[in-house]
This record gives sequence, C-alpha cells and structure tokens, in this order.
Amino acid sequence: MAQIISVSIDLNKLDKSRIIEGKNGAKYYNFTVNVNDEKDQYGNDASVTISQTAEERQAKAQRTFVGNGRVVWSNNSTQQNTPKPKEEIDDFPMF
Repeated sequence: MAQIISVSIDLNKLDKSRIIEGKNGAKYYNFTVNVNDEKDQYGNDASVTISQTAEERQAKAQRTFVGNGRVVWSNNSTQQNTPKPKEEIDDFPMF
C-alpha cells in the first residue's frame, strides 16, 4: 500500500556522531518510521526513531524516539486535519 507520511523530528535528540558522510560531501542520518494501525490521542499514527545498528538490535537496545507524524495520503485518499508547520527552518545549526 502506498502512503505519504508527514513527520516532525526533535533535532535536539540527534546524536551528531551518527551522521553519515556520503559521496560529494552529502550528509545523511538514518531513521526508522513505524506506522501504527490506530491513531494516538493527538491523531498521530507514525513514530520516528533513530535507526539501530545490527549490534544494537542484537543487544536489544532501547530505541531512541525522535518524533512522530501521521499518514497524510494513502492509495489516492487524503487524510484530514493535517497540521501545517509552525515555521520553516532554514538552517540546522547543530550540523
């Protein structure tokens, strides 16, 4: 099933040591998005965690929650009550 998910991430929770440098100096941060069957009390049905390494998964380390979101489109149907961002962030001073 195709879906578009809108998420918000708390940048203060990001560990800078997990930034991955790619080709041509591009920088990446890996996340895992989980989509739940039901919405929470705030209307969110997605959560975002920092992707774990194989070693962290094997050790059953606790996941680091960094944000949440909601499905805004699924199979040609738009979900209602999608919040608009309060402000645009032009710069990420932590990077």
